[in-house]
Amino acid sequence: MSMDIVSSIVSNAKRDGRLKLLEHEAYEVLRAYDLPVPKASLAKDPDEAVDFAERVGYPVVLKVVSPDISHKSDVGGVMLNLRGSNEVRKAFNDIQRNVSRLAPKARIYGILVQEMVPNGLEVIVGSTRDPSFGPLILFGLGGIFVEVLRDVSFRIAPLTYYDVESMINEIKAAKILEGYRGQAPRDKKALIEIIMKVSKLVEDVAEIKDVDLNPIMLYEIGKGAKIADARIILG
Repeated sequence: MSMDIVSSIVSNAKRDGRLKLLEHEAYEVLRAYDLPVPKASLAKDPDEAVDFAERVGYPVVLKVVSPDISHKSDVGGVMLNLRGSNEVRKAFNDIQRNVSRLAPKARIYGILVQEMVPNGLEVIVGSTRDPSFGPLILFGLGGIFVEVLRDVSFRIAPLTYYDVESMINEIKAAKILEGYRGQAPRDKKALIEIIMKVSKLVEDVAEIKDVDLNPIMLYEIGKGAKIADARIILG
């Protein structure tokens, strides 16, 4: 069943002439592989946005959904930490106004209403399809570790549990996962499961070229993890 959902999303995107899945489509693909995505739904108007926000529970995030906008915050397309129906309505209208002014040619599919993912230790899991080796899986800590220090590890899919453990322990900042300066140790088991499931996804779906789960919030042992943002590119 999960493969039917994924195939249908991939076909729709191709029919639409898109290589990048929209964010809610990316979440659906990840959900089909039992990855921990946030509750999210696409709203077409402020009433729909409020209705969904009430069902998800506050606080929520609103994000513009457009295949033509890579950096949503640059065009005022993201509103965080909204805590009531009035704030959601205002944010919906503000995003529409910002985007029509700063990205007037962008196609807008709607506005994503998403649960506000609680902060945790930020980690990144991704994949890219190498022409010679097939899918490469990437892991690193978020923020400065990946942007400045390029502290990441790679493996070629398919991955075993042992591959993933060694991949996690290989990065220079691995100690942070064990608990550092009063921080609690992080849920490595949840992290390993995410990496294994991403590996399975890119093995199964040859059309997927890149996956970028950034950030994933990794919580204390036993509390799991949650993907806060996802990008999937087709080949």
